[in-house]
Amino acid sequence: MRALYFKEIRSFLSSVIGYVFILIYLIASGLFHWVISGDVGTNLLEGQESDLIPFFNLSPLIFLVLIPAITMRSIAEERRTGTIELLFTRPISDLKIILAKYFAGVTLLIVALLPTLVYYISMYSLGNPVGIIDGGAAFTSYIGLILLGATFVAIGIFASSLTSSQIVAFILAMFLCWLIYQGFDLLGSFNLMGKFDSVLKYCGITYHYDGIKRGVIDTKNIVYFVTIITLFIYAALTVIKSLKK
Repeated sequence: MRALYFKEIRSFLSSVIGYVFILIYLIASGLFHWVISGDVGTNLLEGQESDLIPFFNLSPLIFLVLIPAITMRSIAEERRTGTIELLFTRPISDLKIILAKYFAGVTLLIVALLPTLVYYISMYSLGNPVGIIDGGAAFTSYIGLILLGATFVAIGIFASSLTSSQIVAFILAMFLCWLIYQGFDLLGSFNLMGKFDSVLKYCGITYHYDGIKRGVIDTKNIVYFVTIITLFIYAALTVIKSLKK
């Protein structure tokens, strides 16, 4: 598994895909949070308080596009080129194949987030007085953002396992990520099903991500993310096993 994990990391970084993902995320984030001003409400310098709330609100929307873009080839490309058959002949379990690709995607996500720590340092220094920013809330929000991104990676891996077309995998992953991030919350906001509306909202990522952003790491929120990640990894594993029959 470790060899396959490092192979996936090398494949990301030996091609333009990994660097493009990191650069697009950092450029888009930098423009919205430090350059673009006005009614958008994402500029960190225009906020009345020293915090990173605009950053943590916008990043999931960027991830909705970028994470499906990096996961679309993880298994779809293996299926298209036939190299998936070679993986099946190696002394590695199907679960380890999925996990190696999953952890490689999460690693790239974390690498992309590391430079954004400059945002925290900047807001810490620009606050009046210096250091007024809520460090605890920023820390938990980063954890929530990583969990959200890790969930998107699991969804992307599952979507990629369903098809040999990278484009189809990208579109499907983007739709599923949107559905679980905002779709359930949107459906629950219509107040059409009474008490069931709250259940719909609870099933969506937004409910749990917002809970973590408040600065408190609740066990139920962690369990939710781990459960969703596990479900999609298991779904991808089921698809992979079906390919061997």
